[in-house]
Amino acid sequence: MHPYVVEQFTDAEEAVLRRYFTNLEGPVFALVNLPEVVKGALFARYSRSSKSLRRLFLDEFVGDLDLTGDLNVDATVGLDRADDLYQKIFYEYGDDSVAQLGGVHLACEQASNVLTKVLERGRIMSYLEQSTRYLGYDRRLENGLYRYYRDHDILESRFGARYVGEMDRMFDTYAQLLPRLTEFLARKFPKTPEDTDFVYRQAIRAKALDAVRGLLPASALSNLGIYASGQAYEALLLRMRAHPLPEVREYSQLMLDELRKVIPSFLKRIDVPERGVAWTQYFKESRGATRDVLASLFDDLSTVEPEEQVRLVDFDPDGEARVLEAIVFANSALSHAEVSARMATLDDTDRAKIMAAYVGKRKNRRHRPGRAFERTDYRFELVTDYGAFRDLQRHRLLTIEWQPLTVDLGYDVPEVIVEAGLAPIYEDSLARSAEFYYDLREEFPEQAQYAVALAFRIRYVMQMNAREAMHLIELRSGPQGHPSYRRVAHEMVRLIREQAGHSAIADAMSYVDFSETDLERLEAERAAERNRAKKDY
Repeated sequence: MHPYVVEQFTDAEEAVLRRYFTNLEGPVFALVNLPEVVKGALFARYSRSSKSLRRLFLDEFVGDLDLTGDLNVDATVGLDRADDLYQKIFYEYGDDSVAQLGGVHLACEQASNVLTKVLERGRIMSYLEQSTRYLGYDRRLENGLYRYYRDHDILESRFGARYVGEMDRMFDTYAQLLPRLTEFLARKFPKTPEDTDFVYRQAIRAKALDAVRGLLPASALSNLGIYASGQAYEALLLRMRAHPLPEVREYSQLMLDELRKVIPSFLKRIDVPERGVAWTQYFKESRGATRDVLASLFDDLSTVEPEEQVRLVDFDPDGEARVLEAIVFANSALSHAEVSARMATLDDTDRAKIMAAYVGKRKNRRHRPGRAFERTDYRFELVTDYGAFRDLQRHRLLTIEWQPLTVDLGYDVPEVIVEAGLAPIYEDSLARSAEFYYDLREEFPEQAQYAVALAFRIRYVMQMNAREAMHLIELRSGPQGHPSYRRVAHEMVRLIREQAGHSAIADAMSYVDFSETDLERLEAERAAERNRAKKDY
């Protein structure tokens, strides 16, 4: 059974789409023959639309574009030959830097929430993923089915009928609670005269969607837009080919097929036995060997701590001193040893002057100090619900490692669900999710993740330097953010100040937002309304 829904277009629509998309049927396709600003705008709109990218292009973009010069273009044909210059320099001589110069906008649709985390792992790639706080999963696909991944092996097993039944039930519960919670929130937070009906409805709906998203299984499908260089795609695909989850391996081939229509020269090494094939085999063997060794050394490799946690597990007690030394080094002609010696003679007042001058007068959170803040780092161990992990995992300029998604660490129930009297229904759905996961796990240890609802917790580590910590904490503490990751951001800055003792670095994070808010998206929707009014004016 093919797990992907094929879109239907009219002949006239296909004639337009063939000029700009490398295929019209599959879930993966590249964008070509369009201005870069249009590709970027498409991906930006994509993240907040329930439509596929091709349908979005037809409905909202075609009318504003001049397509007359592209009448004879057919992007679905692909390339018949690679560029000779790239072939010589890149393939024959192995100049990897050449592969950094050609990029592709790739749409990856109908990907499970397990797969999207794999796709978003690369550091030097750009992503926009469909948001669960703007799109309701109560709507079905064109074929009338709910939006979840249907794994072939499970469907062909003794669990096949039960899998479909349990997934449908989880989506049914989501669809049942969403309107009830929306009505409750409308009563709890009445509309004020200063807000338009549109702004108010958007804020109420966003809060409702935030609360019920925990009911969705990890099999729930998402659309993802990626922009990356050929080198980045090559690294991603090689790792995907070695992944233990069948969906990931099969999806890698879909991606490779489309990318070869646009940048074939950059991807030739993937199938070369002594290059890409050997690289993928290395990943497989090292993963298996590591697990075998650990299994031989330890009786049990699992611990259960069923509560949300943010722990600072590693840091440099002298981290602030190292940052100050880096500031002086970059702004002098002194050696590293000389900088350290001179800094040792300064008192706390002088050190504070250096730090204050370097941080400067920040006007907003995007005004961040320079790379001296990269001189010290923090390693956090987190246990949060999978929904919060989805949002935090997309930060790329750090090291993040996560354990498999299970139900062993318990789950979170949003406070508003409890207030609305919906907790019994919510928790009953999660209990059935856990039961099905345990039944699947022995026979399908990887695919069992699909049955786990997003409210269940996952354990992971995030290691980042102080500069990235400032970016992540200030961004994720914003009042428009989801409460689950706002709590993480607040706890991170507290630990940096109190446990690490880096008060000067914590003080530099002056745009951490600790405000209480009832409707997280209300002010953001108000700002968007003001911007729309200015544009119309």
